[in-house]
Order: sequence, then structure tokens, then C-alpha cells
Amino acid sequence: MPRLKTKRTSSMLLSADSGKSEHAAPRLKLNLRLLHGDVVAMGPGKADLLDFIVKTGSISQAGREMGMSYRRAWVLVDEMNHCFKKPLVITSKGGAVGGGARLSELGEQVLAHYRKMATAAADVALAYVGVFEALMADDKEAPTGE
Repeated sequence: MPRLKTKRTSSMLLSADSGKSEHAAPRLKLNLRLLHGDVVAMGPGKADLLDFIVKTGSISQAGREMGMSYRRAWVLVDEMNHCFKKPLVITSKGGAVGGGARLSELGEQVLAHYRKMATAAADVALAYVGVFEALMADDKEAPTGE
């Protein structure tokens, strides 16, 4: 039975390690996106942005921590807020104490459900990685090019 390893990033990178040295362990990259019409309502990057908003209390700081512009972070939040029945992120205006952002109750629910769905999908996908490993060529036999 293969040992299963996962590495969590904005997308799920999955691999199985069977202990066989003659095969390169197959890897599977999952990117789950929930669409609302043609708009990505929730995906790995938006989920990460929500996590950073929770951590920092700020949309702009969350964007900076992810290496994106202030405008890009705000556009993503606006898209999410318009895709659901109620906003996922609630903002408060600045002033003497400064503004901020937090997840609404719905935002917390959506993020938790998305993370559970991504984990469940990864678990199912990992169950099949061993099947593909048995069908793959040895490293020495692996084709090059196309």
C-alpha cells in the first residue's frame, strides 16, 4: 500500500510514495474551482486570500502577504461578495483607529466547506495515484519530448 503524502499550497499537489526506486512517483495537481456563471466564486487562491484576511484583518495586507496588488485583492473580494447571497468579507471604514476586514458568518461557512471539499477530492484522487503508478514507465524508459 503506498504511503500518501500531500503538500498544501494554493492548489493541492498530491503524490504517492510506494518506496519503489525504479518508478518516479506520479503526482497529481488538483485545482478545484466553484463557478457562478463564468466567474470563479471560490478557488484555491480566493480561499487562501480569505485565510489571509482572517490572519491579518485587512484585505490590502492579505494581498501583500500573497504578493498581489491592493487592487487585485479588492477585485477578488468583490467577485466573491457578488457571487454569494450575502458578502463573504465585511469591511469597516478607516479613521482614527483604522479600518479592517473580517469574514462574515457566510464567509466562514463557505471557506470551511471549500476546504472540506478540497480535502475530500484529494483523498479520492490519492486513492487512484497508485493505479497510475503501476501503469507508468520506469524512469529509464520514460519517453522524452511529447
